[in-house]
Amino acid sequence: MSTRILPAVGDADAVRSLTTLIGQLPDAEPLAPVTDSTQLVDTLSRLAAESLDELPEVVVVHERIGPVPALELIREVALRFPAVGVVLVTSDASPVLFQAAMDHGARGLAALPLSYEELASRVHAVAQWSAGVRRHLGAGGDPVPGAGGTVVTVSGAKGGVGATLTAVQLALAAQTSGRSTALVDMDLQTGDVASYLDVQFRRSVVDLAAINDISPRVLADAVFRHDSGLALLLAPAEGERGEEVTDRAARHIVGALRSRYEVVVVDCGAQLGGAGAAAVEMADRALLVTTPDVIAVRGAKRTVRMWDRLQIRKAEETTVVVNRHTRSTEIQPPLIARITGTAVAATTVPAHFKELQGVVDAGRVHELEAKSTVKQAMWALAGELGLVRAPQAGHKGGRPRGDRGAVSFRRRRDGTG
Repeated sequence: MSTRILPAVGDADAVRSLTTLIGQLPDAEPLAPVTDSTQLVDTLSRLAAESLDELPEVVVVHERIGPVPALELIREVALRFPAVGVVLVTSDASPVLFQAAMDHGARGLAALPLSYEELASRVHAVAQWSAGVRRHLGAGGDPVPGAGGTVVTVSGAKGGVGATLTAVQLALAAQTSGRSTALVDMDLQTGDVASYLDVQFRRSVVDLAAINDISPRVLADAVFRHDSGLALLLAPAEGERGEEVTDRAARHIVGALRSRYEVVVVDCGAQLGGAGAAAVEMADRALLVTTPDVIAVRGAKRTVRMWDRLQIRKAEETTVVVNRHTRSTEIQPPLIARITGTAVAATTVPAHFKELQGVVDAGRVHELEAKSTVKQAMWALAGELGLVRAPQAGHKGGRPRGDRGAVSFRRRRDGTG
């Protein structure tokens, strides 16, 4: 079986010498070289959108690639395309750089000037690694959607407005419709996802905080597989450990999940920390849950303004979800839209807490009856957001559009906060 090798080289002379050498490798299938970091990511995204099998087994990144520095580019490729092995070609073969390359996700390092023997050895080893990862992914039952699945964050305008319940039900709707789905509890001090789903767990999001190269195996070890099929990455049982999850760690974690699941739902809670801010910034859709009362709507307005001041999210890029809605309340969705300057979801969630009390008290919200108007509304909201494969039949409370084209994909800024 041939090994597809994609060179990423910015220098014209280096392109010629590298492609010539690659062409001499046994069973090698050289692909057309890319000349900058943007072209590399775009090429991999296009191939991944067709199929995992279309991705090259090996990408060879030259140290002079740009505009993104080589190590940062390697990190990006490793997070977004975990089945692709990267070899860094560099004139600096020191142990320090070798360790840095490995920390950023490279699978091999070849020193300049290149020799046939060294390049052949590195490419062969990385190709074997890539084949093993693909076998593992194929056996694991979790499809890898190439450039990444949809990330949705759910935040509360204040505590107690129903953000966690919304996040859980959106994730359940996506999973039930046939999309591989991860639910992340990024409410690091007071997260309740485990309590809502009756989960006893050892691992948490903290176990991934210090890992630079989050491989599929490492991710699988940290994730709890729920009976519903959801992959859960939970908040730590000891709230003080939440400080270990920095904004940079949150970016790596959400990026790794995005590369592994079609839908990633992140419960960010009501308190803004660095990790939650990073998740909101990375999200394809950022939801802000409020109830139709003065205190909660003021909290929503305050949150939207803070996100804008901190350059996390603009008001027009935020969607407010109205929970516990009744027709009799004075504060209706159009007024909330004017006050906050955001879009408001067409689907509102009715104020029928009696439907929820039994399953919430038992920690079994995944067993909420299908006839529940709250569940119907939240699953319709999932359809409106494009998180389900098809509209869920019989769900009321809003018309599921299922339009993924409406999702606004935002380029992730490079930085730590």
